[in-house]
Amino acid sequence: MGKPKFSRKKYETPSHPWKQDRIKSENELIKKYGLKNKREIWKAETRLRKYRGQARELLAKIGTSDAQSKKESDQLLMHLSRMNILPINSTLDDVLALETESILSRRLQTLTYLKGLANTPDQARQLISHGHIAIGNKRVTIPSYMITKDEEGEIGYTKESPLNDLMHPARPKADFKSRPIGKEEKPKVPDEEVKEPKKEEKKPEEVPKDEKPEEAPKETDEKQELKDEKIDEEKKTKEKVQEKTPSEGEDKKITQKEEPQEKEELDIPQKEEKQKETPMPEKTDGKKQDNNEKSKKEDNKEGD
Repeated sequence: MGKPKFSRKKYETPSHPWKQDRIKSENELIKKYGLKNKREIWKAETRLRKYRGQARELLAKIGTSDAQSKKESDQLLMHLSRMNILPINSTLDDVLALETESILSRRLQTLTYLKGLANTPDQARQLISHGHIAIGNKRVTIPSYMITKDEEGEIGYTKESPLNDLMHPARPKADFKSRPIGKEEKPKVPDEEVKEPKKEEKKPEEVPKDEKPEEAPKETDEKQELKDEKIDEEKKTKEKVQEKTPSEGEDKKITQKEEPQEKEELDIPQKEEKQKETPMPEKTDGKKQDNNEKSKKEDNKEGD
């Protein structure tokens, strides 16, 4: 039994605490329904898990001739229809198709917002916890209170609440329309529209022959004339330069003629320098002896 002061948990925590997909989906539900924490989501999931488990067991006993299983299945479907979670004449297969949002949408907090008694789900939670919301003549201060089908039309402000005044600033305006919180159903698109349309290639616009613009050819003619004038000027400048500059053959002849003169002028001073530097050759010894002999002979003749 346990201690009455510390009651057992009414919910089951997830098996793995760090799953990215689960955390992301839970955060989205908290923003959508204005919940305090993830514990409220886990409570809705445990309630839904009980409904599904009971429906799964009853589906296994349908083939057998057991009156108790039929009675229990009827009781389950009546309970869900009374809570307005499922419509009347639904089956056990519909119970297995339920989601957590189908249970979160039956909370007092969401229905006060959908009724237009608050501007946002967070404000609806505040009004409930401060004691401004009542079901009939009974004040309810639990935002997670599950509303039945009969109680849904009796939700309103308490008699003592100042929000009964239409000019109260915290009260929603008359033009206010609450947005549906439930799961948004995307409009079904046929298969033909889902396919991406082919990009149409832009073709150049065809102009009829009779209605051709006259300005376009004029511009082209002017451009051609300017180009021709530039080409003529370039040709004239080239011809003038060619007249001034001698041809390649003439340049070669001139250089060939000028080269030998320069060489001769360079050779003359070189010869003079060589002559200055080289001394006169002395007579050979043979010639000296001949001269000596001649001088002796002359001396002898004179002596005789």
